Amino acid sequence: MINNNLTPKKIVEELDKYIVSQDEAKKNVAISLRNRYRRKAIGDENLRREITPKNIILMGPTGVGKTEIARRLAKIANAPFLKVEATKYTEVGYVGKDVESMIKDLLAVSLMEVKDEKIEEIKDNFYNKVVEKMAKIINPLDSLNDEVKNNIMENIKSGDLDEEIIEIEKKNTNKGFGNSMIEVIAPENGDINEAVENIISNLGGNNTPKKVKMTVKDGIKYLLDEEINNSIDMDEIIPEAIKRAENDGIIFIDEIDKIAERDGLSRGEVSRQGVQRDILPIVEGTTVMTKYGAVKTDHILFIAAGAFTQSAPSDLMPELQGRFPVKIKLKSLEKSDFIKILTGVEYNLLHQYIELLKIDNVELSFSKSAIDRIAEVAIELNENVENIGARRLASVLEGVLKEIMFEAPYEKMTKIKIDKKLVDKIFKIEYEEENLDKYIL
Repeated sequence: MINNNLTPKKIVEELDKYIVSQDEAKKNVAISLRNRYRRKAIGDENLRREITPKNIILMGPTGVGKTEIARRLAKIANAPFLKVEATKYTEVGYVGKDVESMIKDLLAVSLMEVKDEKIEEIKDNFYNKVVEKMAKIINPLDSLNDEVKNNIMENIKSGDLDEEIIEIEKKNTNKGFGNSMIEVIAPENGDINEAVENIISNLGGNNTPKKVKMTVKDGIKYLLDEEINNSIDMDEIIPEAIKRAENDGIIFIDEIDKIAERDGLSRGEVSRQGVQRDILPIVEGTTVMTKYGAVKTDHILFIAAGAFTQSAPSDLMPELQGRFPVKIKLKSLEKSDFIKILTGVEYNLLHQYIELLKIDNVELSFSKSAIDRIAEVAIELNENVENIGARRLASVLEGVLKEIMFEAPYEKMTKIKIDKKLVDKIFKIEYEEENLDKYIL
């Protein structure tokens, strides 16, 4: 969760590492995030209860950074984050997902987050115990003396026995708990909560044991998970997860413009205004009952987004508009922005492809003119096919590097430089064949 040192300026600096342009949006979300710390620092509990988040609507075409701003904000704050699409919900009484499921899903994300943190805290305490268990599995002699046992344990720890096949008794069906993703996109059918319930129901399960073969490496992971799962007390985790969801949770509601009522369209369409009515109490502040307890939504931060090409925020219900007091219009990206996305942000696309191909002995590089041309081609395709913003860059790079990625790997390191001539050649062929459908995502 956010700390005192994370000022709005520092939050923007962090966002700048991954998101190009959109300074106004970054400034506003940074203020919203900082206000969470300010609220928690207030000593008067009654006043603290009254201070609610100032929810945000981001307006702009696809691919300009709306989702990424919310996603990165949640990572900076180490907060439970859920992305949902407004169009996936239906009015109460209709078949489909009801809006309360977004709160249940957010709690599920929070449960996974708190559980993973607990696992990180305690797993080192069990490692030696698990290695000792594995040593006895590898050499099951009852009279295993300390010297032999210690030698086997050292070989296990060093990885020398990782691929050796052993037989182990498997007591339950859960597959272990590595670091779960904090950032989750709600599935179209069902909800995350159901999946987490299935996971939690397996903690300390007593299914009939069965012997299975696996590598020592996988056996260590299984035994470690088993020890951890048996030690985790969900009665401690659940209250913390609820508290974190209530006070730190961020829900990103995409495509909110598509549930706005627009002039000239049939009012018979299922649930546009009905979904708005159902979302309203969630955003205003209500209590949602879940399997794990009541979750209050008063201090969850809601960030909504939409292109708003055929509607405006003013087409939403007045009450719902009032619950999103901060409205920010994001600008369309230009060629210079695309170049920054390719080269200036952390873990940019060029860096990703360079590192990927390095695995197959390709030393890939791009000339400045090639980078300029890739950005130009992305702009042209957005104008001529469909405007998907920065997402176009990935499809253009895939086209440029397709043959290189197909021919790799090489026996020895091979230098390949992408220049403007190659980019022009590849996309000249595409334009001549008028085969642009592949660039529609």
